[in-house]
Amino acid sequence: MRAFKWTLLVVGAIFFSLLMALIASYVASTRETNITQSGLDAFYTPPSPIPTKPGTLIRSEPLTVNVPGATAYRMLYSTQRPDGTPAVSGGMMFIPDGPAPAGGRKVVAWAHGTVGQGDACTPSRSTNPLQDTTNWLDQMMQLGWVVVSTDYAGMGTPGPNLYLVAQAEVRDVVNSVRAIREFPAAQAGNEYVVWGHSQGGHSSLWAGHLAPKLAPELNLIGVAAAAPAAELNLIMGAQWNTAVGWAIGPEIVESWPVVYPDLPLDGYISPKGQANGPRLANECIIAAAIEGMVRIDLGQEFFVKNLNDTEWGVKAREQTPPPLPASMPVFIGQSTADAVVLPWPNAVLQEKWCKADSMI
Repeated sequence: MRAFKWTLLVVGAIFFSLLMALIASYVASTRETNITQSGLDAFYTPPSPIPTKPGTLIRSEPLTVNVPGATAYRMLYSTQRPDGTPAVSGGMMFIPDGPAPAGGRKVVAWAHGTVGQGDACTPSRSTNPLQDTTNWLDQMMQLGWVVVSTDYAGMGTPGPNLYLVAQAEVRDVVNSVRAIREFPAAQAGNEYVVWGHSQGGHSSLWAGHLAPKLAPELNLIGVAAAAPAAELNLIMGAQWNTAVGWAIGPEIVESWPVVYPDLPLDGYISPKGQANGPRLANECIIAAAIEGMVRIDLGQEFFVKNLNDTEWGVKAREQTPPPLPASMPVFIGQSTADAVVLPWPNAVLQEKWCKADSMI
């Protein structure tokens, strides 16, 4: 019996030591993140007034990341809200070494996926700004293309981030292209494509519709999307009562009422969802997803019910991109193992768009 008690004491001491080490590591990591973000605040503070010309490059500085055969920069530029109000967005520019061809370099506008709305989640402010680009950025540099990546207005900059609001996202993407054309070292031409993943895929597909009218001086020659969050009603209908609802729902609920102020919360978003949503929206996506999995295991749901037949569902249909015209080339890629943007909604999209003669 005495040996058993000693064993319990030893195991308890080891567990307590590990717990204290984890807490100390978390506190140190949080403190380091806060120091890093505080040091970046001045760069992301907009001038007063904000330039009214969308796509004005406000400032830039070298970004200390390793991209073979290229130089990376952090940037701040002017953009617009859906109502035309001036705003600013951060972003990144990646410029290949060597001379540009006659007419300037081709431009790839990268629209990132869901990462969380907090400053530390913002790609250009992140400690790992290349985490979503490792599989393709080097190839684009070798081809001599410039890549410009928007953070989206309100991510890492003042003002609300309008998550999955096409009229905001596309403006931020298009104006990032305008901004890199103002950076002399880029030598960027006026031909560009939009390439995005998840949330950014939603931006990319909508860009095929909205960008030519927003920036007629630029030549959008195609759009590409990986696992686009496009068929929003189908995705919401499948994921509302899962951990994905907790991970992504708060960003929608923090964003959409800014544009649609009449959207109700009571009876649609659970009390725990309303209490924790603002905090979770600002968590980076992995942390939010982990908390979401725990809450689902505890029987807690973010949404009270499937919102497809409610006012929220109506707005989701408004934010679902319609088929692109045959004149706009589009590439859509989808993993059959994706557990967030499920493959079958994008199979439905492909079938619907092909029937409408979209050139997929």
